[in-house]
Amino acid sequence: MLKEERQNFILHEVNVHNKVLTTYLVEKLTVSEDTIRRDLNELAEAGRIIKVHGGALSRSFHNSSHTDIYSLAEKRLIACKAINLIQDGMFVFTTGGTTILEMARVLPEKLHATFFTGSLPAAFAYAAHPHIDVIIIGDRLSKNSRITVGGAAIAQIRQVKADLCFLGTNAIDIHAGLTDNDLEVVQVKKAMVESSSRVVSLSISEKVNTSQRLKVCDASDIDTLITELDPDDMLLKPYRAAGMEVL
Repeated sequence: MLKEERQNFILHEVNVHNKVLTTYLVEKLTVSEDTIRRDLNELAEAGRIIKVHGGALSRSFHNSSHTDIYSLAEKRLIACKAINLIQDGMFVFTTGGTTILEMARVLPEKLHATFFTGSLPAAFAYAAHPHIDVIIIGDRLSKNSRITVGGAAIAQIRQVKADLCFLGTNAIDIHAGLTDNDLEVVQVKKAMVESSSRVVSLSISEKVNTSQRLKVCDASDIDTLITELDPDDMLLKPYRAAGMEVL
């Protein structure tokens, strides 16, 4: 594979999954770790990714500005579907991510609900809403994900029984389940899944039938999958067949 093709693959993976690990790229591209490091350095110097220890971040995920968001139209459509699940008086868990931020931006003005999140960008977006109560789940801040992680955050989550949990999704597969590549964020997501009556995965279709190394939960733990696709799309057939609600 030529360098340009390799770097285009890296850029696509970073944009789709928000973060990629060097070890993942080495495995997928069957090249040396030094080669991947050089590619990441070049992409970072060109302003196309943010290089971090052990991998890279998407600029759209880190900056969360409308001009940089990858697949913005698709994520906005997902957000518009998601808000129909929220009713007045609900307790709602949300993780972070650009699709979650789009959901925050389209919440109905008259909605009265309580949102629990450890994501600083999401918390600020909810705070702009006139009738949303915002409870920040507190502990140590992960600088890469801008989400609070750690034992205190997990303990606080377990004290709440939420009506809904909206998961910003890194990867979802009917066999591998919901997976991610950040161990501390995975622990937070696990706690939210276990403390919610209904779990909703928000995922652009490019993340469907993909997997990462760290498991959040089984596919059977997801009650609802929301993508930008028509619910009858063939890509989503295995998820419908497994009894998952698909919107």
